[in-house]
Amino acid sequence: MATIILGITASIAAYKAADIVSLLVKRGHDVHCICTEKALAFVTPLTLMTISRNPVLSSFEDETRDWMPPHIALADKAELFVIAPATADIMAQMACGLAPNLLTSAYLANRAPVLIFPAMNCRMWDHPATQANAATLAARPGHRIVGPAESGILACGAEGKGKLLPVETVVEQIEAAIPGH
Repeated sequence: MATIILGITASIAAYKAADIVSLLVKRGHDVHCICTEKALAFVTPLTLMTISRNPVLSSFEDETRDWMPPHIALADKAELFVIAPATADIMAQMACGLAPNLLTSAYLANRAPVLIFPAMNCRMWDHPATQANAATLAARPGHRIVGPAESGILACGAEGKGKLLPVETVVEQIEAAIPGH
């Protein structure tokens, strides 16, 4: 099946990444997780490594074992690059071409199609800056923004658009986006 990079950011929805990885692996995909360091407050590398059966990368310090940086090696073999959940911060970094962390560095090295699944507070999603960043990313060749969910009660107690789509929907969208699938 497909080699997929799954980028995980510091949204409360990061806990759902384990279920996303599990379903993708059960369907035969080779999933490689790259977490922002702040995402590790929500989901552990051990959980993701055990489910994905691959090392989890989160820091440039993780890249000291091989002559080729793993974020470049992964970007070379990825058939799909997914960010789920995608925070407003990571979308801003990607839109501006910034690479302050391993995930955004892998994104810049990537040439595979990109799926971005936003998850954030509804006011953050509606902010003109976030909307401009989403439009910038969606306009790039091979990029697609999927979600967020139209409405729901968010972890912060607010109600509105901003919630990560259901895990099953995320996995269906990922599989539909795999080239040749």
